[in-house]
Amino acid sequence: MTSFDPELSPRRAARAEAERRATAAVAVVPPTEPSPTRRLRREDTASPRRGPVRWASRPRRVRRRLAALALGLTVVVAGALAVGIATAGGASTPLAAPEAAARVGPPPVPAEGLPVPVLAEAPAPKSPCDDPSFTSVLATGDDTATIAAIGGAAAFRAAVASGIAPCVSLSDPNREWVVVNKKRPFDPADYRPGDIVMPDDVRALKESGLRRTAADALTALVRGAADAGAGEIGYLSAFRSYENQQSTYADRVSVSGVEEADRESARAGFSEHQSGLAVDIVPCDGSCGTLDDVAASSQGAWVRDHAWEYGYITRYDVGRIDVTGYEPEAWHLRYIGPELAKAYHDGGFTTLEEFFGLPAAPTY
Repeated sequence: MTSFDPELSPRRAARAEAERRATAAVAVVPPTEPSPTRRLRREDTASPRRGPVRWASRPRRVRRRLAALALGLTVVVAGALAVGIATAGGASTPLAAPEAAARVGPPPVPAEGLPVPVLAEAPAPKSPCDDPSFTSVLATGDDTATIAAIGGAAAFRAAVASGIAPCVSLSDPNREWVVVNKKRPFDPADYRPGDIVMPDDVRALKESGLRRTAADALTALVRGAADAGAGEIGYLSAFRSYENQQSTYADRVSVSGVEEADRESARAGFSEHQSGLAVDIVPCDGSCGTLDDVAASSQGAWVRDHAWEYGYITRYDVGRIDVTGYEPEAWHLRYIGPELAKAYHDGGFTTLEEFFGLPAAPTY
């Protein structure tokens, strides 16, 4: 037992007493190596100098350092776990801890200046005019064979309307596909076809014929209407020469004036009748009616539904004065051939201008 020195302060006395106890404890510890747990407990609870130490009694500076050390160990362990997960997930090369940390956060921004993919332009459609086999057939003047050589009426119309077939002229008056309107006069202005004939077995109120193919088609149309029970179809006028159209138009102007005449009659050189491919039909039942009787007649109804089967279309349809420049004429039929007429019908077209991709022609 240590004697008490009155010169010592209470704090120094407590420290001396702690040293004594620590010395006594060391003296009784067996010489065997203590387990890590026991060592840690001994180191944490006893000190040869200061005696038992509690966490709360440690200096604040020490506690901060220990907390920082624990946080550092936590980050290292988390990084190691991230590397292990990346490797287990199939990564070919394990990521280092800094790389794993770099992966956290917003996705990387692509570097500037990277090449932008460029889509190749589709090749321009091939022109049938570059095909000698097509141009040779076109040169023969056989319209049916020409349409077949290009692949049919739909292909012919598409090629012409798209502009890839410049060798096909819509201004050639000798072709069945010629387009004549207030912007497209005949060239020459006094053109006259050379194969005008009278249709067989069709009642004609005037002596005017049609080109051979159109005349034969009209004969078949009239027979088809009669066989279907629609009644007899005759016609008032077909081919008109340049000179004849001059007088027809002048008569209309004298009655109605120029503005009204232009909605009902064509000027000379601009009339489809001059092509030999147009005809004005009338309904007949014993005697024949007028042009104005066609729309409400059984013959007119049958023609609207079946004329295309014979190569004819109603050229000036209802509600299309904005394109054609003419009031509707249920009696005015225009021959364009059975192939093109079918494509016209199947496509739902109502004007030749739209069928061939031409601009509207409401005025001269």
